[in-house]
Amino acid sequence: MKNELELINVKKSYGNFDAIHGINLKISEGSYCCLLGPSGCGKTSLLRMIAGHEEISEGEIFLGPSRLNELPPAKRGTSMMFQSYALFPHLKVIDNVSFALKIAGISKEERNKTALKYIEMVQMQGYENRLPHQLSGGQRQRIALARALITKPSVLLLDEPLSALDPALRVLMRTELKQMQRELNITFIHVTHSQEEALALASIAVVMNEGKVEQIDNPLTVYNKPKSAFVSEFVGGHNIIQEGNKLFSIRTDNIRLEKNNKTKKNTEKMKITDIEFQGNSVKIILNNTKYKHFNVILGDSEFFTKDLKISDDVYCSWDIKKLHELQ
Repeated sequence: MKNELELINVKKSYGNFDAIHGINLKISEGSYCCLLGPSGCGKTSLLRMIAGHEEISEGEIFLGPSRLNELPPAKRGTSMMFQSYALFPHLKVIDNVSFALKIAGISKEERNKTALKYIEMVQMQGYENRLPHQLSGGQRQRIALARALITKPSVLLLDEPLSALDPALRVLMRTELKQMQRELNITFIHVTHSQEEALALASIAVVMNEGKVEQIDNPLTVYNKPKSAFVSEFVGGHNIIQEGNKLFSIRTDNIRLEKNNKTKKNTEKMKITDIEFQGNSVKIILNNTKYKHFNVILGDSEFFTKDLKISDDVYCSWDIKKLHELQ
């Protein structure tokens, strides 16, 4: 594709420490890609290397036919929205949004006209003369997004853009991000440690751990068919089952839980250690000598019919056809 982003054996080292271990990745033009993983896994370092804000130790990055390695950030066809939003505190909204156009030497009249279009795109019309400190967190996020988009990048890079927002606003903004990405039809690469965020947004999810890629897949496959125990546990929604010398995962909502042992086969007796209400579902946390942190998800109506309490002994069973073998 014209603007496919490709990383070839990309490495990042600090002295003798390898932060990124030879990553190979292709992201098709127009994709919404989420880099997903725990803190310190290398996802932000990878994003910064794509942006040109951090040097590559080894490997190559291409955007279409263009090799990006030695190009400065402004010449790469990418634009980065920082986690802190990095708005200039002394500049009005319209001047923050149009700043890149000012550096490019575009006249004030023309850059203000363009900036107003992008301010309207993020639904912030009427706020163009305010300073950043006069805006809420969600409003600052929208302005940072407009500033990143005004350069018309082929790839927009977002470093945990929703992490500073309250839960309700986070859900609203991720819906708006996805809608905007579809309308603009450009590639978004979004760093997050939230599996819920990645599942909601991504057309392709890249799960990272300790500077390596554990799995690249669409979110549905990552959730239902994790490749490794790490992906299974980090993305969540699964228990790890050991059968002989093999490891399997099974979704927590595919576990049967009864007070009496009705099935006999593929059954573990466990003790309830905690109960977490999650709205229309309930998470039951259990353990025994084999499994220290075993989770079962029940619908709220099913939970209330079973009369379950902390410290109850129960039997967990599963259909072996629903086990997914891990690598």
